[in-house]
Amino acid sequence: MFKFFISRLIQTVIILLTLLSIMFFTLRLLPGSPFDSETAISSEVRAHLNSRYHLDQPLIDQYFLYLRSLGKGELGVSYHYQDQNVGELITEALPVTLKLGVLSLLISFLWGIPLGLIAARFHNHWQDRVAMLFAVVGESMPTFLLAPILILIFSFYLDILPPALWESPKYYILPVISLGIRPAAMIARLIRSSALDIMSSDFVRTARSKGASENRILFHHVLRNCLIPILGISGTLVAQVLSGSFVVELLFAVPGLGHYLIESVIDRDYPLVMSLSLWYAILLSTSQFIMDVLSGLVDPRVRLS
Repeated sequence: MFKFFISRLIQTVIILLTLLSIMFFTLRLLPGSPFDSETAISSEVRAHLNSRYHLDQPLIDQYFLYLRSLGKGELGVSYHYQDQNVGELITEALPVTLKLGVLSLLISFLWGIPLGLIAARFHNHWQDRVAMLFAVVGESMPTFLLAPILILIFSFYLDILPPALWESPKYYILPVISLGIRPAAMIARLIRSSALDIMSSDFVRTARSKGASENRILFHHVLRNCLIPILGISGTLVAQVLSGSFVVELLFAVPGLGHYLIESVIDRDYPLVMSLSLWYAILLSTSQFIMDVLSGLVDPRVRLS
C-alpha cells in the first residue's frame, strides 16, 4: 500500500508541473499584451510596466523566475486589481467555490444513490423508468441551459427563490441544484447498473434463499458493493463540478474563483490566471489522488494497476 501511495503522489506532482508549464507558455504565446486596453498608453509607460513585471525578459527566464517565486509561496500581484496580492484574492474567493462544490456533490450523492437503488429494486417497472428518465435528462442538459430554466421557474414565475447572489442559505439552492443535477444523474445510472449486476450474483441468491428481505439485501449487501465503482468515478465528478462552477458562478453572480478566472483570462492577468489554474489543478489532482487511495484501500485489485 505504501508503494501505491508514493506512486500516486509522484504522478500527481508530475501532472501538476506539466499543467503549470503548459499554461505558462500558452498564456505568454497568445497574441496581445496584459496592458492592451481601450485607453492608449505611451511606449515609455508600456516599457516601464513590462520591466516592472519582468515581461521584458526572455520567456525561459520568466518561467524559472515564476517557479522560483512559486517555490517561496509567492503567487505574485494582479495586473488589473490595483496590484492586489493574488493570494489574497484567492483566499477571499476560494471558500465560496469550495462551499458551492461540496454542497453540489452532497446533493448529487443524496439524489443519485437512492434513485439508482430504486431503479434497480423496481427494475422494468414505472419507478425504474421515471428514475432513468431523470438521469437521461439530467446528463443531457448542459448547466448553462438548466440554470436559466431554474431561474425562470423558481424566481420569476413562482417567485420563491432569489435569482442570484450568495448571501444566505436561501441563495444557495438554485446554484447548488444547477451544479448537482448532472453528477446526480451519472451516479444514479452507475448505481443502477452496478446494483443489477450484484443482485444477480451468487451471494445475493444465497441471501434470498435464507429468507432475507429485498430491502435488507438491497441496503446490506448490494449498496456496500455499489460504492466501489462510485469511488472510481468520484474524481470525474469533482472535475465536472469544478468545471461547471465557472458557468454557475457567472450566471448566479456567485463571488467565487470562477468570477476571477473569467475576468483574468479576458484581461490577460497572467499571475491571477496562473494561480487560479494552479488552484483548480490542485483541487482536481488532490481529489483524484484521495479517491485512488480510498479505492486501493477498499479494493486491493486497484493497487495492482
